[in-house]
Amino acid sequence: MPINITMPALSPTMEEGNLSKWLVKEGDKVKSGDVIAEIETDKATMEVEAVDEGTVAKIVVPAGTEAVKVNALIAILAGEGEDVSAAAAGGGASAPKAEAAPAPKAEAAPAPKASEPAPAQAPAAAPASAQSGTGIGNGLFSSPLARRLAKEAGIDISAVTGSGPHGRVVKADVEKAVASGTGKAAPTTAPQAAPAAAPAMAKGPSDDAVLKLFAEGSYELLPHDGMRKTIAARLTESTQTVPSYTVSMDCEIDALLKLRAEINASAPVKKTEKGDVPAFKLSVNDFIIKAMALALRDVPMANASWTSTARVLHKHSDVGVAVSIPDGLITPIVRKAEEKALSVISNEVKDLARRARDKKLKPEEYQGGTTSVSNLGMFGVSSFTSIVNLPQASIVSIGAGVEKPVVRNGKIEVGTVMTATFAFDHRVIDGALGAELASAFKRYIENPMAMLV
Repeated sequence: MPINITMPALSPTMEEGNLSKWLVKEGDKVKSGDVIAEIETDKATMEVEAVDEGTVAKIVVPAGTEAVKVNALIAILAGEGEDVSAAAAGGGASAPKAEAAPAPKAEAAPAPKASEPAPAQAPAAAPASAQSGTGIGNGLFSSPLARRLAKEAGIDISAVTGSGPHGRVVKADVEKAVASGTGKAAPTTAPQAAPAAAPAMAKGPSDDAVLKLFAEGSYELLPHDGMRKTIAARLTESTQTVPSYTVSMDCEIDALLKLRAEINASAPVKKTEKGDVPAFKLSVNDFIIKAMALALRDVPMANASWTSTARVLHKHSDVGVAVSIPDGLITPIVRKAEEKALSVISNEVKDLARRARDKKLKPEEYQGGTTSVSNLGMFGVSSFTSIVNLPQASIVSIGAGVEKPVVRNGKIEVGTVMTATFAFDHRVIDGALGAELASAFKRYIENPMAMLV
């Protein structure tokens, strides 16, 4: 029977995406693991892999279509030995209800105008975790066919181990679970808890009321893209739900600047097409990331996240690094930063920042994290406060290093001082605990040799 290919949930929070490019055409044969399309989410462009084998019978949603809902039908695959024409005509029966777009011509159809409805969109998207077969917190994804087979067989798909790309549960995994009898029976009577509703965004003046304040022709409108909408929604959620407070500390960084210069001067050289270049070049921000990671290791109760039933105590310091990209912001994450050398952190941050600007990050590279670092020192900002990035419970804001009078051994001298301002989620990190974390951070910054041992 025809196999429906639907818009995948590429992350637990994804609700819709732009189908930017098809890498296959009607009549092409594909196998599990083949890259068939590129999907653009709010912060990244990702490749989509086939989870079933067959022949592309019909492309339902043309390349360039925006705001395609998760689980909407985007293409139909004919199974092995199945007539392609029949599959194209008969597919879509089990897909979410949607208006199917006409089959595209050989050339990719242009993206619809903002006033036109996007083809093949489901009337309403269920939460992404439910659509993708995800169990809360377990990161499990499954193909539409696997979910249907599991439901028919009475198998709880969250109990099935996936063998597909990125651990995705595919048809063969469900069949194996049925044959071995290891799959747990899916609950049918117990009601499922409804997902917690996102806090309503604070209402301000209406659009019309705002525009009436300005003379006609004195402005132009820049419509919000997906990233801007996501930033607005998440920061509004954070400010409405997190009882945050801030702690500031001045850190002397003369020793850090000296050590940085010595390490960079002694960096090994590697050969490239552009000639010999240093294998790494440390920045002050690399030391800050490492210091924050080690401080969380030393104060483990602060390395936590909030849930309604428990605090989540993290075993590693996964440090998000705020990166400015065109008309937006993203925080790629350095995983297990407490275990990594400064040179490794430096090169990893450069790679993450480059791919962030190209929108080539994978969701697992910017989602989650246990804390964040935001540095505006390069712009001359002396101090500022950031908003906690949920589900994290802390963020440190770094200002510029400024020469100031400091007292050393009873004498006034000139020192380079950097202000670090911490914002904490008070539900997780109480005042004394936050001050302890800030003090641990300051110790590493002012005694940077401790970060090398």
